[in-house]
Amino acid sequence: MSDPYQKLAGVYDRFVEPANRGVRRYVFRLFPPESGKRVLEVGCGTGTNLMFYRQKGNVLCGLDLSPAMLKQAKAKLEDVAFLQQGDALHMPYRDETFDVVLAMLTLHEMPLEIRDGVIAEMVRVTKKGGRLLLTDYRSGNLRFPRGWLYRLVILFFEIAAGRAHFKNYRTFLRRKGLPELLRKQPVTLEREKIIAAGNLHILALKKE
Repeated sequence: MSDPYQKLAGVYDRFVEPANRGVRRYVFRLFPPESGKRVLEVGCGTGTNLMFYRQKGNVLCGLDLSPAMLKQAKAKLEDVAFLQQGDALHMPYRDETFDVVLAMLTLHEMPLEIRDGVIAEMVRVTKKGGRLLLTDYRSGNLRFPRGWLYRLVILFFEIAAGRAHFKNYRTFLRRKGLPELLRKQPVTLEREKIIAAGNLHILALKKE
């Protein structure tokens, strides 16, 4: 299978990460990293999010489908994280392995037909009483004019990522984003924040 990030991985941190930096600041303000936890990031990309948990002495795992992105993550994290190439629909972890499972701007990239299964897998590998920290695009009203300006920037990146990627983004919004995906899962909402003038949704959830 071809790697859609083959060309982008080497410059991802230079061109895409600056846009994600502000989002990450809100995410970790809402749910600050704790110490002594087992942490999994689904769609770990170049490993920047896991760097924040590294500073707290946690056991870190990252899963990504892209070999090129994982290569960048391994160079950044060296031997402090267990990084695997794998399909989030069939995660190579036992039930209730992790205290924290996170996914940042990952689920909207996935085809409609696998999203429910991926969310179920994320819940499966989370310990009872553990937490899921999810960030993705939001379906709903935008604040004018900033919300629409942000939306134009988002559309640029989503279209540039390719036809399949853009299609998945559109179906994600049509299906009401994260709340609809989580509706049937055994999780309780603890904290949430809407940022980027209505474009982004951050959810901190506890597994029942």
